[in-house]
Amino acid sequence: MHNTNPPVTPARLALADGSVFHGLGFGATGRGIVSTAEVVFNTAMCGYQESLTDPSYTGQILVATFPLIGNYGVNEEDVESKKVQVAGFVVRELAHRHSNYRATSDLSTYLARNNVLGLTGIDTRALTRRLRVAGVMSGVLTDRQDLSDAELVRMAREAPSMAGQNLVPAVGCSSKQTWSETLGDWRPPSASGPTRRYRVLALDCGAKANILRHLSDRGCDVTIIPHDTPASEIEAKFKRGEADGLFISNGPGDPAAVDKTIATLRELLTGPKAINIPTFGICLGHQLLSLALGAKTYKLKFGHRGANQPVLNTTTGKVEITSQNHGFAVDVESLKKVNGEATHFNLNDMTLAGFRLKGRPVFAVQHHPEASPGPHDAGYLFDQFVNAMATRSS
Repeated sequence: MHNTNPPVTPARLALADGSVFHGLGFGATGRGIVSTAEVVFNTAMCGYQESLTDPSYTGQILVATFPLIGNYGVNEEDVESKKVQVAGFVVRELAHRHSNYRATSDLSTYLARNNVLGLTGIDTRALTRRLRVAGVMSGVLTDRQDLSDAELVRMAREAPSMAGQNLVPAVGCSSKQTWSETLGDWRPPSASGPTRRYRVLALDCGAKANILRHLSDRGCDVTIIPHDTPASEIEAKFKRGEADGLFISNGPGDPAAVDKTIATLRELLTGPKAINIPTFGICLGHQLLSLALGAKTYKLKFGHRGANQPVLNTTTGKVEITSQNHGFAVDVESLKKVNGEATHFNLNDMTLAGFRLKGRPVFAVQHHPEASPGPHDAGYLFDQFVNAMATRSS
């Protein structure tokens, strides 16, 4: 067991609808932090460290609906990027002790090290209900006492909407990188080893590390490239036989605002110069591929963020329990008009959760088959991508 000093610094979360939640700050307290961001909630019961480091949460204050957070501490391995990505973290009760043989630190110290403020001691049920009824909205999180409630509400109301924001440049790589880390001890027992190596170009819009681990674990030599890499450069690599498949990652913000990536994908997938590249997209990658083909996206009321979202696979008739984290969705009818075929639907609200391009080795899903955290029901999608590359190269 490890003891952590309980929080004593007053802190607040103010929402654009005028509500203010008073609690205690933890993490990076006493630094004058005023975080203004979209406030969203995640319903997972565990995996807070993976969520905190997920680049898709950039520009957002994350609320955990599970009441007790921090009880198993943090470690150096369960991360999806090199730092905490959220703008703030809100919990009902911060555990004052953590117990886990893998833990190297407590949650509050971890957030302090990453200069991120947390808030504990508020009614997260009431907060989540407010976000479900009114929709996600901007908020301000701070432990500064010189700002009145009214000032914080005003700041929240003046904050820019997530709609229209291109946050990908802030989290994606700026130069080519290679990736070799595999799942290691976390590899599912039923997984089969790679039969040969395939070369994958991964367009980095804020890729989670576990996605790249899954690709590497299946025998892929992964080269990570910037999200704004020109289509001509990618096309040249395929024509020279230097790549076998193209992957488009998850990421934050409004997909319609990521214009450079959309333009690249449109040139690769449509028009007279289109080439037959095995292509796989996850989350934001799913949305960007849809937009590149000519479909439309729209903002969800409060999004899907959790580790137990039911998805129907229309090709098998099976229901898969999935991990999800997104605030935008693809319009199904607009996708059908551009030769897209729906393959998955979210059973909570029947929004599109996956599609494939008819007659081409192009497919994508809105959910996260790499889990981390979450179930492994959808892990077969990585095998499907490898099979597409194998078929093309045979």
